[in-house]
Amino acid sequence: MEQRDPRLAAGSAVVVATVGALGALTVWGRSGGPPGALAVDIAAGVLACVLAPVVLWRPVAGTLALTVLAALSPAATPAATFGALHVAQRRRFPVALAVGAAGVAGHAVQGLWRPEGGITYGWWLLVVALAYGALVGWGALAQARRALLASLRERARRAEAEQGRRVAEARMLERTRMAREMHDVLAHRLSLLATYAGALEYRPDAPPEKLAQAAGVVRAGVHQALDELREVISVLRDEDARDDDRPQPVLADLPALVAESRDAGGSVQLRDEVVEPAALPAAAGRTAYRVVQEGLTNARKHAAGRPVRVAVEGRPGTRLVIDIRNPLPPDGAVPLAPGTGTGLVGLTERVQLAGGRLDHEIAAGEFRLRAWLPWPA
Repeated sequence: MEQRDPRLAAGSAVVVATVGALGALTVWGRSGGPPGALAVDIAAGVLACVLAPVVLWRPVAGTLALTVLAALSPAATPAATFGALHVAQRRRFPVALAVGAAGVAGHAVQGLWRPEGGITYGWWLLVVALAYGALVGWGALAQARRALLASLRERARRAEAEQGRRVAEARMLERTRMAREMHDVLAHRLSLLATYAGALEYRPDAPPEKLAQAAGVVRAGVHQALDELREVISVLRDEDARDDDRPQPVLADLPALVAESRDAGGSVQLRDEVVEPAALPAAAGRTAYRVVQEGLTNARKHAAGRPVRVAVEGRPGTRLVIDIRNPLPPDGAVPLAPGTGTGLVGLTERVQLAGGRLDHEIAAGEFRLRAWLPWPA
């Protein structure tokens, strides 16, 4: 029920009943009435003033009581009609229709023993029925409008909550994309730098030309890492930027990736059995490159110096299979760089977004990373 000030509502109801009673008494005084009608009108008017506020808390019961009074005296008619309107505004339509019919019946009884002068009983009853019909319709319309407004408010609230949820999801996706991009671009490069820096640390007795060569590789790698970092930041700052706006690695870049790992001192064996590599979709090729890159990075971090076997095979109409294996490090070996475990998580999401699947396991003393990517014909 709509909340309102009870004192204001009760005062309004009393005013309606009082004005109705005074109006009825005025009409009676001008037209006369049956014996004892004045006492009935006074009593009905007083009772109507008392019962009118009850309609606000007990609409149906209060209105029916006022309808009984209206059957006895026109002094209760304003309060009875007010009750019918209130019921129509607060209760279901069948209930309001039944109360309205009771009001018409009560006034039909009133018209039998208190006929109106200047109008036949039939026309008077028709006017009463039309008036009650208008009250019921007005109340139902007001109730429907109130329900519509409440529904619109609820929809607006839900839309606002949904918008907030979508914004939060978009922010989370953006953060995930940023983390994945930073990891894919920089983790490989920085792990290479760590390998060269480790060689400088543990081989201080190396020939000067070897030290100079390693230092040059570190310097070049730092510059490359900075360039890649600037590219990533420029892409993330531009909301309209897409991955296609800058060169992206593809399957054909795998030999260069493997050669880079070999230059860093790693032992990497690549077996490429891909048929028609140019036919592979660019998105699948980019994902395959990231899978191999992550596999080599993990091997370099956790199993430095261990040989890595990379096998890539597939053809159009089947699927592209990537298999990376490296022996586990000896017990007690310290990783070259600490891992967070987010690399494989992000890589799994990347492969799934490409429609593929990625698995990793430890079996037979080696770590295995295997990915399947769809390759439509």
